[in-house]
Amino acid sequence: MSLVSHDVREVHRLSRRDARRIAVRAQLLDQPRPTDLFEVVRRLTLLQVDPIKAVAPSADLVLWSRLGSSYDPQELSDAVDEHALVELEGLLRPADDLVLYRAEMQVWPGVGELRDWEEEQVEWVEANTACRLDILDRLRSDGPLLLRELPDTCVVPWKSSGWNDNKNVQRMLIFLVRSGEVAVAGGTGLRRLWDLAERVYPDDPVVPLEEAGRERNERRLRALGIARSRGQLMPGEPNLVADAGEPAVIDGVRGEWRVDPAQLGQPFRGRAALLAPLDRLIHDRGRMADLFEFDYQLEMYKPAAARHWGYYALPVLYGDRLVGKLDAKADHKDGVLRVFALHEDEPFTPAMSQAVQAEIDDLARWLQLEVDWV
Repeated sequence: MSLVSHDVREVHRLSRRDARRIAVRAQLLDQPRPTDLFEVVRRLTLLQVDPIKAVAPSADLVLWSRLGSSYDPQELSDAVDEHALVELEGLLRPADDLVLYRAEMQVWPGVGELRDWEEEQVEWVEANTACRLDILDRLRSDGPLLLRELPDTCVVPWKSSGWNDNKNVQRMLIFLVRSGEVAVAGGTGLRRLWDLAERVYPDDPVVPLEEAGRERNERRLRALGIARSRGQLMPGEPNLVADAGEPAVIDGVRGEWRVDPAQLGQPFRGRAALLAPLDRLIHDRGRMADLFEFDYQLEMYKPAAARHWGYYALPVLYGDRLVGKLDAKADHKDGVLRVFALHEDEPFTPAMSQAVQAEIDDLARWLQLEVDWV
């Protein structure tokens, strides 16, 4: 790595390999492995909640990829039920981090001129003020409660393209979370519990909006190691970091990047890892292609005949490269982890094969299954 002058700024010039190693190390996928669940979540800043369990729930797979088979999923469930980790918009975050989001909640749906769809959301909530108050009253008296235990007294049904038609309470809860009135109080999926946010979120001083935005960018960059400063926003957690960190360019990759200076010049000891399809290392598919030159899509929504790698193929990391995909499925009824294919993007060396096989064996051990190569 070296420094090169661009105009009046000093910009870090990185090779693709430099950038990949920074990304892998920032995501705790190098050696030695971390040993503490909270250490991992604080570093990653979030765990994405996803109901698909073809191998294991996404959040659990992400933690297993870092912690190995010593990770007990009950630890995560307990942390959620005890409000040490709090779900916000489908992402589990350390409860202490909620102070960085409360100011944004206070100005929901946003500051300045609203877009048309934001205006429509506000109008719908206002038209159903009675339902909003009914939900809050019910939670105040009886919460935490399941979704089915909350009243639907909306006078204007929610309209959409069809997927969410008449799912009034679900939509109202989304807006009540965004406005900081309601929070997830434990559980997951259909067993998710809801309560007043004041009973769930820590009673800490709210960080002002602009300061919170800067801090969130800094933490996001520490979690990613290297990221684009600006660009097209993705749904969910942003993949951009504005002016956090220091400027960088990556040889052979267009655009301006920002790098966490704490990652520069650090030694790298890679290992093999099997990644969840929604793992933060690869969740931004554009960044994945830029840094790793890796061809991958989550194919569970494709017809079986159109899939290249499998319904829920796990990307395979080896050192600082993504080298293949594991097509596998956990069959708890038969007690086996069925391995349909191990797709090699290039022929594995004996050392690669041994390391990846060890990860497959560890995955089966963690799931309490036997490996069955189909």
